[in-house]
Amino acid sequence: MKLDMHMHINGAGVHWGWDHNDLIIDAADRLGIDKLCVSIPVMRGMPTMEQVRVCNDAVLEAMGTYEGRIMGYCYIVPGHAESIDEIDRCLDRGMIGLKLYNQYKIWDPVVYPTIEKAIAEKIPILEHAGYPTTPEHWAPQPNMSHAGDFVRAARRYPEAMLIEAHIGGGGDWEWAIKQLRHAPSVYLDTSGSVIDEGMVEMAVRELGAERLLFGTDMTMEGGVGKITGADLTDNQKERIFWKNMQEILDRRQASC
Repeated sequence: MKLDMHMHINGAGVHWGWDHNDLIIDAADRLGIDKLCVSIPVMRGMPTMEQVRVCNDAVLEAMGTYEGRIMGYCYIVPGHAESIDEIDRCLDRGMIGLKLYNQYKIWDPVVYPTIEKAIAEKIPILEHAGYPTTPEHWAPQPNMSHAGDFVRAARRYPEAMLIEAHIGGGGDWEWAIKQLRHAPSVYLDTSGSVIDEGMVEMAVRELGAERLLFGTDMTMEGGVGKITGADLTDNQKERIFWKNMQEILDRRQASC
């Protein structure tokens, strides 16, 4: 069983590097990925509420097209007054969590109502993150959250299911792992194109296998390979590949 908890699809005029969503499903079949949790965020600037809705509508359409394979995150920009209504709309249609991108830091007070809504609904928040090591790599995304930001948010909301995205997304992943030792409630996903030796093992050693979630973020072969090739027990791999994320999803179901 493999549950990819961080993937994207094409739609809403956003192209993620795959010619067609059918090819994503085909790749998942070949790699033994049973389900994919997807979103379509707007990567640059401050999108309008209408742009946000269009992105979510495209995910909802894919959930119907690939029923049983695609689960959707509701993408929102917390600064929009209509965001809570959009969360309700998406959850009512079967989405499983929230996706935040780089418009606000995860600890920004404007994000508080979103986190509080996620707590009330018992759903996870997957937040885009990174820790670039040069000013030029920070410049395009000045509000991108890093591990220290997650620690700050988790101290205010320890009951929230916050997920720091793509430890393999670039930047200083060792620093990020060490920071997250101070926030035991925060999860870390393994996605990203960086497949440095020892990355997954260090995350397990420092945080515990129960806090790691398997994701690919479009690097599907590498995403699977960095778990299968890691020096971990079969039980640890199983927890990372699907059990941890399934337990997160089960919390909402158990409350209904």
